Amino acid sequence: MSDVVAEMGPVFLGSRLKRLAERLQGDAAHMAEAAGLPVQPSQMPLLTTLDRHGPLTVGAAVEMLGISQPAVTRILSRLVSLGLVETSRAHRDQRQKTIALTAAGDAVMARVKAVLWPMIASAVADLCGAAPEILLDQVAAIERALAEAPLDRRPGPTILDYSDALAPDFYSINAAWIETMFAMEDSDREVLLAPREKIIAPGGAILFAAVPGLGVVGTCALRKTGEGQFELTKMGVLESARGRKIGEFLLAAAIARARAMGVETLYLLTNARCAPAIHLYEKAGFVHDSWVKETFGARYQRCDVAMLYHAPA
Repeated sequence: MSDVVAEMGPVFLGSRLKRLAERLQGDAAHMAEAAGLPVQPSQMPLLTTLDRHGPLTVGAAVEMLGISQPAVTRILSRLVSLGLVETSRAHRDQRQKTIALTAAGDAVMARVKAVLWPMIASAVADLCGAAPEILLDQVAAIERALAEAPLDRRPGPTILDYSDALAPDFYSINAAWIETMFAMEDSDREVLLAPREKIIAPGGAILFAAVPGLGVVGTCALRKTGEGQFELTKMGVLESARGRKIGEFLLAAAIARARAMGVETLYLLTNARCAPAIHLYEKAGFVHDSWVKETFGARYQRCDVAMLYHAPA
């Protein structure tokens, strides 16, 4: 079956990590139960904080754990009912309430450290190929980066529509990859030297991807070749912007634009040497098609791969 969360890649990173966390916590809960411990994995960070640094105020525990006060309060309430944590009533302000492990809490933590943690550490090492520190370093890097700037404050690429001022970018971005991998053909020059006449005027579109600090880094065109029929063409990304998922971003924008334009047939022509791009096209819904190859393939000497877009059901 299709795994949408995994297939969406970085767009669903939060959902995928949450799913993974729930799976890991569920397994850890089974291990705690098998060890005869009355605690849940979600309660362990607070218990461990109190074991290492307590007694503490609720406010201090919130800051150390990096989670919300309501979440800490819910966990605390359960631990108090289990007799593992006790609270003082010296303050009316809930954040200033002092909390500490009871004797029973101390005993549970002693067993956790002696039995549960070694079991989990061994299992995680096996899971991560005996190198969990690599994953943990990556997680720590993400946490630090998010602390500096959350996702909604991180500038991403934007889509620009064609203007004559962007015509040089359309030429240079495409000339770079064509001349690096192949040779410029007459059909390339015809479009790249006159994008308004050859693509925009007949009813097509040219999109550009711009990144703050880098400017225009990618482009892609929709060229009308018949009634309701368009070629996805001249898609390129500057070498300096590789690794930023610009190609994927551009392709998604081009497909969305094609739908908005009422395109009935969307196809592309490429070469087997462009394997990463072909993989990207396949992920987006393009399939290899002999009719497209026979009908349009002669347009480029380098064309040995032809694909037709099929919208996901």
